[in-house]
Amino acid sequence: MAKLRSIIIVMLVFAAVPVYEAQAHSMFNSAESFLGGYRVQVATLPEFPQIGEQSTILLRVTDNDFEEVDRFTLGVRFFYNNQQIDAFPPESYQGGHVDKEYVWKNSGNHIVRVDLYDMEGSSGVLTYTFNMGTQSPFGQIFFISIIVGALVLTGVVIFVYFPRKLKFKSSS
Repeated sequence: MAKLRSIIIVMLVFAAVPVYEAQAHSMFNSAESFLGGYRVQVATLPEFPQIGEQSTILLRVTDNDFEEVDRFTLGVRFFYNNQQIDAFPPESYQGGHVDKEYVWKNSGNHIVRVDLYDMEGSSGVLTYTFNMGTQSPFGQIFFISIIVGALVLTGVVIFVYFPRKLKFKSSS
């Protein structure tokens, strides 16, 4: 029984430790869509962009076999409350990745439309639609409260578990 508790404690401690790893497809503010024989992935860095601060929009274009497209023409349009507020004009790119710097001006949900032009095997423009969220600086309070709660839980578990462990060892 004591071993089981030890394993649970170790698992809780490792679950509370943040892991920083670069991934092509982020977990939160990202999406992908298939249309016309192509797949477009979009994500933001940081995952939750702050209003008025520069962020990076990461785009990846592949075919249905998940092979990156070598050359393509891509444009991006940003909508907020059903009105277009900004755009990146169509440009030709080499390789399957595009990184664009962008400053979000409004908090909340944005509709991002990615347009692929003149793709082989399709006629016209392929438009992929994504929801992208931003947060105000006060949105971090939510994440901080979750982290503090996890740390408090870990502290309570350690406080309850380790004194028993130390008493058990000292009486032996």
